[in-house]
Amino acid sequence: MRVVLTGGGTGGHIYPAVAVGRDLLQKVPGVEIMYIGTEKGLESDIVPKEGFEFRTVEVESLPRAFSLKILRTGFKLVQGVWGARGLLKDFRPDVVVGTGGYVCGPVVLSAALLGIPTVIHEQNALPGITNKLLARFAKAVLLTFAESEKYFPAKSKLEVTGLPIRPGIMSVSREQGARAFGFAPDKFTLLVTGGSRGARTINLAMAEVLAKLAKRSDIQVVMATGTATYEEFRAKVSGLGLDLDGMKNVVVKPYIYNMEEALAVSDLCICRAGAAFLSELLALGKPSVLIPYPYAAENHQEYNARAVAEKGGALMILDRDLSGQKLGTELERLISDPQVLAGMARAAREMGRPEALDNITTRILNLAASRG
Repeated sequence: MRVVLTGGGTGGHIYPAVAVGRDLLQKVPGVEIMYIGTEKGLESDIVPKEGFEFRTVEVESLPRAFSLKILRTGFKLVQGVWGARGLLKDFRPDVVVGTGGYVCGPVVLSAALLGIPTVIHEQNALPGITNKLLARFAKAVLLTFAESEKYFPAKSKLEVTGLPIRPGIMSVSREQGARAFGFAPDKFTLLVTGGSRGARTINLAMAEVLAKLAKRSDIQVVMATGTATYEEFRAKVSGLGLDLDGMKNVVVKPYIYNMEEALAVSDLCICRAGAAFLSELLALGKPSVLIPYPYAAENHQEYNARAVAEKGGALMILDRDLSGQKLGTELERLISDPQVLAGMARAAREMGRPEALDNITTRILNLAASRG
């Protein structure tokens, strides 16, 4: 059996494809996998390190507004389709799987024209342009959020599967998580993260919140500021008269490498609304305060956050409305009402799909088998 994976540009498109590839290697002895991306995309660094055969095509993203650049992009698209066609004819895959990003366009389109079954997966509640266009050609369109369905063509073969979560995240106990940060397992724990690069607005608001939480021995905080803003955050906290190093109930790091342990011990999370991390929160049934990144493509994080907030699994605060006072008031309300938090946790868990990866690879294998 041969499978082509494609997806690129951001980790949100690449890591789901990598997770699918790993699972297929475990399920199907002797499966051959090729990953098609672009030379300049993040996938050119990540995918080879994962051990997959990696090939590239030339293609550019579509401009958001009409301009002369669209002519160059169109030419690159033709080049990409032709290049992808050659790779597919040589490799002869049984199925092609696209996880988003403009590189999927020529690869999935070429596969459809060659009669190769295609699957696309959409991570966000608001689908990207590429996936909406490719849905007309795909044999199956797999979704993370049911809210995505209305954005696809009526005849698309849609199925809500969820989004793959990182291995082992469901198996870490609260006690293990507490030990990792030197915390007491029976105390309320707040997890704060703005992603790998951090979120300056979240950090500034949390600096004011910490000034209030410093006096509360019944609350623990583990926070990732992001590597670029760690020193700025420390300076801000110090300016408020706090000594981070002396606060036993607060752990602040530039980056949390053991996020599975941080999630395991947490009772409430403050974070952005990227699909991957959000899927982990839902699978674990973690209530959250979501502050969507306002500059994400097509504002898709706000759509992700709304999808969860409208079902009661989270509270959403727009980035432009965030302040230390507002965040502190909302946290105090949530922390003081265990019943509200328990209701949010139930709603989150009902949306969660810890079995997502198995759902996706099973659908891929069934489609490949149907080709005969």
